[in-house]
Amino acid sequence: MAEAHSKDHDYHIIEPSPWPFIASVGTLILAIGAIGYMRMANNDSVGFFPYIAEDGSPSYAIDLTGWGLFVIGLAIVLYTMFMWWRDTVRESHAGHHTRVVSLHLRYGMILFIVSEVMFFVAWFWAFFDASLFFAEPAQYARVEHTGGVWPPQGIETFDPWHLPLLNTLILLLSGTTVTWAHHALLHEDREGLKWGLVATVTLGLLFTILQAYEYSHAAFGFADNIYGATFYMATGFHGFHVIVGTIFLAVCLLRAGAGHFSSKKHFGFEAAAWYWHFVDVVWLFLFASIYIWGG
Repeated sequence: MAEAHSKDHDYHIIEPSPWPFIASVGTLILAIGAIGYMRMANNDSVGFFPYIAEDGSPSYAIDLTGWGLFVIGLAIVLYTMFMWWRDTVRESHAGHHTRVVSLHLRYGMILFIVSEVMFFVAWFWAFFDASLFFAEPAQYARVEHTGGVWPPQGIETFDPWHLPLLNTLILLLSGTTVTWAHHALLHEDREGLKWGLVATVTLGLLFTILQAYEYSHAAFGFADNIYGATFYMATGFHGFHVIVGTIFLAVCLLRAGAGHFSSKKHFGFEAAAWYWHFVDVVWLFLFASIYIWGG
């Protein structure tokens, strides 16, 4: 009987897990909370379960404005991410990540990065659509928003050869340090791995600090005009991805300190390195198109 139920394949049949369901619930709460928070910023009310009041006007039973639901949803999502990835690491240590499973994990990470590429394509599309057709005769609203020129009238753009150039050099250097860490890991150099990750995480934090400083000195706001909207959506989402990538690499640093990863098995680190290189490449396109050409 034992032989009949023995594993004779390279796949991993995952045990029942609560995390997909909990992640879905947390994401739903997070989305509703984000909508409520943004509507609150516009002095609007958000409610569910509509009904007709005695005076005949529509009303709502629950008002969802505020930041409470957003924080609750974010906490659930972060907790789920921690626990789910903890289980994945334990599965790897238990020997469940066979050659086939590892290959599929790589396919999954590649598809995730491809989806991220398409996400940024949307913001580049929005920026180029506004900047290339700023005075389209058939679109009078476009002329009204831009003044018939690009950048729009009254916009004082950033000098690309100041902080943006410095941040470009920082990200390029961080790509070098994460490659150093990967090379050290392949040669079982644990100290080189740790110091390469320390340098990369530090550079990622420095990039975020400088971008926050740049934003604080911007001469235009997010909601002021079409230039501000497209600029902040593109560069802001990239900044968010830098923060995510920095956390990703910081976790890898903690795992390296705990003795995880080997030259033969280190997909967790490899995925973080891929993600970081993707962040680097996106910034190069942002720097060239939005800061230099768009300015």
